Amino acid sequence: MAYTTAEGRGKVLDDFARATDQIAIALACLGEAYEHLDEHTADMLEQVLFRPVQLAYGRAQRVHAEFARRYEFPVRTFEAQSPGLQSQTVHDLIGKAVEAAGEADRLIGELQDSMLPVEVGDPELRAGLSQVRELLDGVPARARELVRTVGR
Repeated sequence: MAYTTAEGRGKVLDDFARATDQIAIALACLGEAYEHLDEHTADMLEQVLFRPVQLAYGRAQRVHAEFARRYEFPVRTFEAQSPGLQSQTVHDLIGKAVEAAGEADRLIGELQDSMLPVEVGDPELRAGLSQVRELLDGVPARARELVRTVGR
């Protein structure tokens, strides 16, 4: 399918926005889980999960905004997301965060595999996509390790 450069850039922005929204969901879930933990475990959650996801979210927002500005697209404002039902356990919340972070990683990976960032993007966009994925990379393993200690 043929597309214009502007259409391709718009698709990059839309696809990356969906991934960024998933990171926001992960962040909301981890924030809610933090509130239900004892101080020591909450500090561990903050260090090994919340902080990397928060950095990924901030980086994703900056990359999205900078790419939009460079090519004169409207800059999107990303809204805070809800962690969902109040009745979720800490395990549920961490699991949902891992799922959302994994979905964000998958969406960014598909975007990179599509070659659109190469065809209509620029080096800054490609580097930013990679950096966001690197920040999300260890989330599942670190979450498994943390969950093993919760409730003991």
